[in-house]
Amino acid sequence: MLNLTSFIKLLKESFRDLLPIILVIMFFQLVIIQSVPDNWFSTTIGLAIVGVGLAVFLLGLEVGIFPVGEGLAGEFAHKGSTIWILIFAFMIGFGTTVAEPALVVIADKSAAISCGRIDATVLRMVVAFSVGFAIVLGVWRIIKGHPIHYYIIAGYIMVVAATAFAPKEIVGLAYDLGGVTTSTVTVPLVAALGIGLASTIKGRNPVLDGFGLIAFASLTPMIFVQFYGIYVYQFVEAAQTILPVAEACTTPASFNFDILSILKGFLSVIGDVAPILLVILFFQYIILKKPIENLKDVLIGFGLVIIGLDAFIIGLEMGLFSLGETMALELTQNDSNVIIYSFAFAIGFSTTMAEPSLTAIAKKAKEISDGKINDFVLRLFVALGVAVGISLGAFRIVNGGEIVYYIIAGYMFVIVLTFIAPKYIIPIAYDSGGVTTSTVTVPLVAALGLGLATNIAGRDPLIDGFGLIAFASLFPMLTVMSYGVITEKMGIKGEQELEELHLEELRHALEDANNMGLSTVNVQGTTKRHSYKMAFSAVHVIVPHEQEEQALIAAKDAGARGVTIMPAHGMGLAKIDNFYARLQNDSTDSNLMFITPSKNVDKIIHAIMHELDITGEGAGIAYSYPISHLKGLTLKMSDL
Repeated sequence: MLNLTSFIKLLKESFRDLLPIILVIMFFQLVIIQSVPDNWFSTTIGLAIVGVGLAVFLLGLEVGIFPVGEGLAGEFAHKGSTIWILIFAFMIGFGTTVAEPALVVIADKSAAISCGRIDATVLRMVVAFSVGFAIVLGVWRIIKGHPIHYYIIAGYIMVVAATAFAPKEIVGLAYDLGGVTTSTVTVPLVAALGIGLASTIKGRNPVLDGFGLIAFASLTPMIFVQFYGIYVYQFVEAAQTILPVAEACTTPASFNFDILSILKGFLSVIGDVAPILLVILFFQYIILKKPIENLKDVLIGFGLVIIGLDAFIIGLEMGLFSLGETMALELTQNDSNVIIYSFAFAIGFSTTMAEPSLTAIAKKAKEISDGKINDFVLRLFVALGVAVGISLGAFRIVNGGEIVYYIIAGYMFVIVLTFIAPKYIIPIAYDSGGVTTSTVTVPLVAALGLGLATNIAGRDPLIDGFGLIAFASLFPMLTVMSYGVITEKMGIKGEQELEELHLEELRHALEDANNMGLSTVNVQGTTKRHSYKMAFSAVHVIVPHEQEEQALIAAKDAGARGVTIMPAHGMGLAKIDNFYARLQNDSTDSNLMFITPSKNVDKIIHAIMHELDITGEGAGIAYSYPISHLKGLTLKMSDL
């Protein structure tokens, strides 16, 4: 809804996302480096513009894009037309990626650093096409119900194969763009599409099938961009169509605040957002033939998206990029590399914990997993993965080394854990690698990497500067799958599983209770009566009359508190064969029946058998059996 309250809420959330970055940078700047940067005032203004621009941008998304996009996803999911679902999936993937703010910034940076060899617009189109293709592939998987890990492992193999042929100048950038594509604009729509389809299609599980689209959107850009790099660095250059480049082009120019530059940037943003609007209008009016509800709010929302995105990009150039590059310069001038790694870890952990996309995905994971996944613990594991990843990426830049070896080793661990981790966590782990690289995090992390590669001797910004985002996307997959293994080993259950387990225990308890029966016992010397579940047994001892008193004393000493004495007449094996003997009714024996708690049975029988020597020379027989629903028995309080 378009109102001031919504904007203020989003404004608070935007500055909340910036706050961890600011606190970490202030700590390292003032406590560790102990200096105030020269451009602190312009950086502060830039950060403020980023916060306001992001809030306006998100408000526009909520008002103009998300309601219509989610409505379209639901319409096509219920419509059941596979071809139109796939077309819509491609257009959503393509349209949202083209307008992704972080991609715009990274593409411009790569064009500047490569001295124009990489075309920013073409690069964005390649990435957007790859994401569109990825969403189509992911939707097709949901429709067919194929396990996700077959697709992901095949994708990793293709990434490694492409890396073998791609020029080293493009590898780090390609790996980074796999994380850049899944951010503020893309994640909510793509996640809603996947979970909506999995919830609608019969036989699909929202946990196993609904997640995973973001993982596809993170994987395919690595492949497509590397092929684009092969084309640019081999065929285009050989044809001599590359324009002459300037001698000094390793650092981008500062942002110009003249009217022409601002207008040019604004028109460029309009061109970026237009594809989303065209996609929505086409599917809404041409395919579904339904008018858009609240068309005025939708158009206002698109206007806010354009204004917010333009302000966001300007603020990035003034704030986060300059901040990241300045911090990288000052950190490299410090004698201790440990400080660089500590800064990378702190930035990775703090920004990830404040990442709104991760919070949304974690809550959805908890909801769909029936509480088996704890959303806060999941965020901790993801943040830990990002922190470790960025630290390792900084280590690679500082000490040198090919990024491909690090990434391939990471993929091998991912594949191994895929076959070890429980199935329900695998799609969530794959998606976690994509949601960690947010609109706010990406520019700072990219600037840190480029700044380190620029200021460390022997490093190339284009070859070594990119790659930190790739590390930040890879390691959360490892930590989240490890979290799944740990929860499985600990036997953590979901709410439904716990309820079923509780019902099973209750069922067994009721069965035991039914077997045991409800006993009502009088308390000797009082008028009190207790009814409760307790196991009672009857002990019968049949002995000759002359041994009756001896048996009673033995039973009393063993814990018997009462007895029923019945006359009995017994015959041995010899007498039972005599028909006339069976007609004799004279009582020769006593049948002693003791009703006692089952725990006393062994003691009573053992005492009588020992005292009367029943198993030896003595005569008699003893046996017991459980009883239920006992009423009227009187016991001492001490017995109870």
